[in-house]
Amino acid sequence: MNKICVIGNFGSSKGRYDGQTVKTHNTYQALCNILGNQNVNFINTNGGLKKMPVLIFKTILAAYQNNNIIMLPAQNGLKLFAPLLSVLARISDCKMHYVVIGGWLPDVLRVNAVLRKSLMNFCGIYVETNTMKIRLEKDGLKNIYIFPNFKHIKVLNESDLVITKKEPLKLCTFSRVMKEKGIDDAVNAVKAVNDVIGRNVYTLDIYGQIDKEQTDWFAKLQTKFPDYVKYKGLVPFDKTTEVLKDYFLLLFPTKFYTEGIPGTIIDAYAAGVPVACSKWQSFADLVDDTVGYGYEFSSEEALENLLTKIYLEDIDKISVMKKACILKSRQYMPEKAIKILINKLQ
Repeated sequence: MNKICVIGNFGSSKGRYDGQTVKTHNTYQALCNILGNQNVNFINTNGGLKKMPVLIFKTILAAYQNNNIIMLPAQNGLKLFAPLLSVLARISDCKMHYVVIGGWLPDVLRVNAVLRKSLMNFCGIYVETNTMKIRLEKDGLKNIYIFPNFKHIKVLNESDLVITKKEPLKLCTFSRVMKEKGIDDAVNAVKAVNDVIGRNVYTLDIYGQIDKEQTDWFAKLQTKFPDYVKYKGLVPFDKTTEVLKDYFLLLFPTKFYTEGIPGTIIDAYAAGVPVACSKWQSFADLVDDTVGYGYEFSSEEALENLLTKIYLEDIDKISVMKKACILKSRQYMPEKAIKILINKLQ
């Protein structure tokens, strides 16, 4: 059996919940489930620059102890690991693989020829969307495969769908709590719709870890919350479906144009909850009109108009979307997605 080493940010004992750590954990666990824990090792990059000498040593050692290395770095980590693994690929028998988190890689490689050349020595670069694959291939990379984001979560049974038209209709966000995720857009849009309609037709619950650099911003925003907007804290990974299933719609007003396949959308689909999203670059790879809505990227006014339309015209349509969401979610389950990666390991 081939030996595999996964290099990525597994977080610390204090806990960290973001797209990088979640995808790193999910990929590692899915590999272990199929190949066995004894065949899958890992290197935790959490700790940054102060751990760099140790990380370099462990990575070099891993290249001679494993048949495959799979890296899942953020942007800063890519600058270290892509050149290092590129060299190791040439001087060892280890095969290198890069599982991309998010959708930013094409923009980075267009201005960094060193990284682009380094990645040409990898056996595979695994991106979340077809949009990314097309862009990278136009820039000369040929070893590109689509490997969708996935999550180890329960998919709701259709018989357990929560379908209601009772006001107020429950909306939520389910991401990192930060300006760049459009949290204030969601708050302002819900307030505006309720004001225009003349009653509280929507409530808004905000879930997620508050960005440690933006605690003051969020505290200030909370002082402006009406009583129908609430911060609900964190949800354990094994409780997401149970919590989300009661919602009418999930809002994803992201201002990150290079999102890949956000885990929060997978959470919503698994819980039978349609989505209303700012149209980031790869939006169409994940959302269509059977499971959700899109609006002009980073436009608070467009979100307000969409929520007004949904309330006035589309309440009955949401119940049909809920069933479609459950079917859609099965595309992003680990047992299906991980086979794409395993089939490329040598």
